[in-house]
Amino acid sequence: MRSLPPFDALVAFDTALRHRSMTRAAAELGMTQSAVSHRLRRLEAYVGAPLLHRSSTGLSATPAGTTLAAGLTELLDGLSDLRARCRAVAMPSGLRVGVGAALADYWLVRRLPAFAAANAGLEVELTIVESEAELRATDIDIHILWQPTATARSSSTQRLLFQEQVFPVCVPELLPAGRTLRDPRALATLPLLHKGTPGRGQGAEWSWPVWFERLGIPGKPPTAALRFANIHTAISAALQGAGVVMARSLLVHDALKDGRLVRVLPSSWDMPSSKAHIVRWPAALTGDERVSRFVTWAIAEAERTTGQTMRVRRAAQPSPKVRL
Repeated sequence: MRSLPPFDALVAFDTALRHRSMTRAAAELGMTQSAVSHRLRRLEAYVGAPLLHRSSTGLSATPAGTTLAAGLTELLDGLSDLRARCRAVAMPSGLRVGVGAALADYWLVRRLPAFAAANAGLEVELTIVESEAELRATDIDIHILWQPTATARSSSTQRLLFQEQVFPVCVPELLPAGRTLRDPRALATLPLLHKGTPGRGQGAEWSWPVWFERLGIPGKPPTAALRFANIHTAISAALQGAGVVMARSLLVHDALKDGRLVRVLPSSWDMPSSKAHIVRWPAALTGDERVSRFVTWAIAEAERTTGQTMRVRRAAQPSPKVRL
């Protein structure tokens, strides 16, 4: 009989070490911090040695933890591919695509009919997936996810889909004559919409105080009158005329093109997003024709959107200013 470690404890250890935080590990796994700690204690009892150092700078691996971590991520990835390998052998006709709600509603759904028309007989099922925990709980063939740019590199199982810009937008009715502000400082007179919890892992591009400093707006930093948990709801509020929202270029591309939203500032003020979209698939599905067709199409659509956005930016600002 094999002496196997508790599998759920291995997952907890891998997650905690990746995040260097019990809080973030608990959030990803969808459980309490005490439950994660309990699993780690079980694993340490199995190994017979401490696995993690806890300090003010976060979690780090002990010598025993470093030994355990070596190859563990690859092992867990291989185990998670078992379902995909079985599906690849069965060769189902359908393709399950996991994507965040904002990207689905504001970009992908509008373009899927064209893919369906060009790929008759290939059924696509779109599933909303907002977290790693949801991804593990669902049967997904392709996942479009939002990753830090440092990890958003193309590999044998993923491709960079879109690198976005961040800038403020609103409905035309909120701006004088429905046009971009001539004086950026006038932004301070408009109602502002805020996204997410303050100070919780957001880049500077999402910070209204950072934007006010860049624009040279004097006075106290703006306070949140309306705050939304995610960008999907924040953009929806902006489309209803609730105020100015900080948005990503891919998500508002169609609304800008249709005139439902307009830029508040010239494009020379855009800030690059600290994250990027990638499209990822299990290693077992590498070379699968269904996956290849969808990934090739998605990349082409992203490049088409990128090209349209860049043409609009060049037309609006032939000589962009240097960003601060």
